[in-house]
Amino acid sequence: MPTLIHLNGPTGVGKSTLAARYAAEHPKTLNLDADELVRMIGGWREDFYGTVDLVRPLAITMARHHLATGHDVVMPQLIMRTDQRALFADAAESAGADYREFVLLAPAEVAVARYEGRDHHIDHVVEALGGAEVIRRSHERITGYLTPRTVVIDAGGDVDQTYKTLMGALSARA
Repeated sequence: MPTLIHLNGPTGVGKSTLAARYAAEHPKTLNLDADELVRMIGGWREDFYGTVDLVRPLAITMARHHLATGHDVVMPQLIMRTDQRALFADAAESAGADYREFVLLAPAEVAVARYEGRDHHIDHVVEALGGAEVIRRSHERITGYLTPRTVVIDAGGDVDQTYKTLMGALSARA
């Protein structure tokens, strides 16, 4: 059965890195990085959140279609509201697929250090919102979003170990 693998977590925890690796190792998996879709909309730099609001329904439609063809979708996307989680889960269910959410967490200062050491096309948005401080706030907020069913992956160490942990969690039944 195809699966929508939602990699959730604050900026700098490795969502995009793990999604790209998973897709590279699993043929026909769609790496549906919404940040990449955002860049396809004119004016995204000036109105990032408005653009995200336009892109999220497009991403859900893409995910639903790809899942319906019998293939996995891996979606690295920070969300912190249960209604957004429900949209992803409903898209998977309507395509006859599973929905698996994994929240990647690293100590806030690890995520900040990774953010400060990278060059990502949305970093100017993060910087405009407060840079390191917005990452710290996201870390605090996402811990309040967690439920007893949430699978948390420790993303504070080596990327290979984090990927191995993710793969182990994926092989476990939901």
